[in-house]
Amino acid sequence: MNLLRAQVRRPWRLAAEVSALLIAVVVAFPLYWMVLSAFKPAGEIESSEPRPWTLTPSLDSFRRVFEQQEFGRYFLNSLIVAGCVVIASALIAFLAATAVTRFRFRFRTTLLIMFLVAQMVPVEALTIPLFFLMRDFGQLNTLGSLILPHIAFSLPFAIWMLRGFVKAVPEALEEAAYIDGASRARFLWQILFPLVLPGLVATSVFSFISTWNDFLFAKSFIISDTSQSTLPMALLVFYKPDDPDWGGVMAASTVMTIPVLVFFVLVQRRLVSGLGGAVKD
Repeated sequence: MNLLRAQVRRPWRLAAEVSALLIAVVVAFPLYWMVLSAFKPAGEIESSEPRPWTLTPSLDSFRRVFEQQEFGRYFLNSLIVAGCVVIASALIAFLAATAVTRFRFRFRTTLLIMFLVAQMVPVEALTIPLFFLMRDFGQLNTLGSLILPHIAFSLPFAIWMLRGFVKAVPEALEEAAYIDGASRARFLWQILFPLVLPGLVATSVFSFISTWNDFLFAKSFIISDTSQSTLPMALLVFYKPDDPDWGGVMAASTVMTIPVLVFFVLVQRRLVSGLGGAVKD
């Protein structure tokens, strides 16, 4: 009987695996084409008959990228912005998620609903109001004009996700810590924080990716001071309407992707456990 059930389920399992493989190929193909174009010589990139391979790989596109004087500055600015957003949003979200989960106060439910509403508002609809806000605060042409909005947009999702992790920690554990003489701050940072760390890693990945790849805010808020630009703005150096350097664009995009992959590899184990915990909640 069990063998019969296994035989019945096997075609469905095989179909699911094939579907997952096809989806993975479709998703990975643009990345493959980007890296391939970065290594293609200029003649093959501009050819009217593109081929999904190259027999004469070249590093000329990468050489043009690294020869740009401001490229290193853009890279450093992106690291600063993404690092500040990840750290600040993780700490604020952890404290906020603990507050809305462990404490009872007026308008608590309203506050949680507002977090959801904030997620529904398109970023494009808020760009112009944020521009005037940053102008009034004197933050235009500074990295602060990129850090603050990204922290604000990262918090609603992070708070909602961490709320499930904080809620999963038994209150009896907190009471036992207080009985043993632990203060609220000690429980918060030495007991609760390590337990919700997988959730913090998961939210940090999304914050890092959205901040690292941001082009809209960088283009809108960094107007004249190019020394404050981030890495996505470096693509404009190689894209000219009359004569675009597609090899340089693809090489710069490949370089931009490397830190994201490195960050993902470093946190992948905790990311998987964090997403699993979120699904269980």
